[in-house]
Amino acid sequence: MANYVFGVDVGGTTVKLGLFDIDGNLLDKWEIPTRTENNGAAILPDIAASVQDKMAEKSIAKDDVAGVGIGAPGPVDGAGVIHKAVNLGWSEMNLKKVLTDLLGGMNVEGGNDANVAALGEMWKGGGQGCKDLVAVTLGTGVGGGIIVNGRIVTGANGSGGEIGHIHVEDHEEVPCNCGNYGCLEEYASATGITRLANRKLKESDKDSVLRQGEVSAKSVFDAVKAGDELAVEVARQFGEYLGKALAVIAGVVNPEVFVIGGGVSKAGEVLFDYICPAYGKNVFHGSRDTKFVLATLGNDAGIYGAAKLVLD
Repeated sequence: MANYVFGVDVGGTTVKLGLFDIDGNLLDKWEIPTRTENNGAAILPDIAASVQDKMAEKSIAKDDVAGVGIGAPGPVDGAGVIHKAVNLGWSEMNLKKVLTDLLGGMNVEGGNDANVAALGEMWKGGGQGCKDLVAVTLGTGVGGGIIVNGRIVTGANGSGGEIGHIHVEDHEEVPCNCGNYGCLEEYASATGITRLANRKLKESDKDSVLRQGEVSAKSVFDAVKAGDELAVEVARQFGEYLGKALAVIAGVVNPEVFVIGGGVSKAGEVLFDYICPAYGKNVFHGSRDTKFVLATLGNDAGIYGAAKLVLD
């Protein structure tokens, strides 16, 4: 029986890798650069070489490895095919087959990075003990992963769980990065919160600490904690958008828990003071008792979830 599994999380700047035992204990982790030149042609060969180097370093035989899981930033279907990863330069490619070949026939499983991170939080993070959860990553954008009965919801071509692109505002004039208008990402991401704050500062003549320096999601929630009235108004807007969107999701998948992660989540449980009232106001009664927790794995969620892909 194999004793080890590798988890790989491909980011636009670095690739994170982890070596786990089959009980999910992280034995080692490291990073390599993501070489995106030439349409990312070197990324998978670099990953394969790094895994093989670690196996040699630890004297691990191929037969003692259950496999390699990989999370990548793009839609990945159940067959392991990624249907484009713009920031890596990849067009459609069978991640599973290509990496398996590079690793000399080792088992490989692939998934979307946000979905895989959700799986990690279910397995060893904030959602541990739950089989039905929604993970929400509030970073530069808004990512998400939906887990139903312990399994990732990928959809027909791997685009399931794209909660950042739920439409929440009819009157937005600035396009989202996806090309649509009024996506949740435009209001609940770190950049979206900054945009809301800057708009509020222009519309209002209220005194605010936010007028004294660079505006960011962190400065907004620091000001909220200090009782800044204008910052509180921004937080309410953020909470209304996100709470309502999560209520819509709950009406479809009825999760046990929402796990909130990403850079914005570093603000802490003050976020729930603004998300939960809007959620409670809009949610179907059957999901009113859904819990809200903070993610606990941080940047390691992706490698944990990628390892779990293999073990599942």
